[in-house]
Amino acid sequence: MSLIEWVATLLGIACVALAARRSLWTFPTAIGSVTLLGAVVFEQRLYSDALLQLFFVGANLYGWATWRRARRHDGDVAVERLAAPARLGWLGAIAGAAILWGAAMHRLTDAAYPWWDAGIAAASVAAQLLMARRKLENWWLWIAVDLASVPLYLAKQLYLFAALYLVYLALATIGLIEWRRALCGTGARVVAA
Repeated sequence: MSLIEWVATLLGIACVALAARRSLWTFPTAIGSVTLLGAVVFEQRLYSDALLQLFFVGANLYGWATWRRARRHDGDVAVERLAAPARLGWLGAIAGAAILWGAAMHRLTDAAYPWWDAGIAAASVAAQLLMARRKLENWWLWIAVDLASVPLYLAKQLYLFAALYLVYLALATIGLIEWRRALCGTGARVVAA
């Protein structure tokens, strides 16, 4: 395990812990983590994962700006929930993107585990966008991503990253609990997007 893997891992843990607490510091920490993680997974030919990390840089910049604007006077970042039709729309988009991206990776590259990698990538994109928009449902997606990522990283013998995703799983569960508490405490409304 390289120094880059260790630094990416530590920054990744910090970024998810900060997100669970709804701290704006999650975003610069995440940018450092995903940049390093992207280099490692590209070397392992997990191309969907590598492109995903590049997307995360932009998504974290977007989330940082969104959360700054959404902070209340007391400094808290408000939490919202998706309406049922929006949830179905997001799930359909994830499935469609996973199928299309998996097919492209399977046919056009020498990607290792192209379908598995693409499914994780599609769900991760949706989860990151929902987190940037402060939607509670992002944590359910992160939990699913974490559960799918552990065996993938084990198959690629990226043991530190597999362990990292177990930590992410625990942190995502905490994030879900904390954000649900925040949602109940604020009386936030359900919005469609």
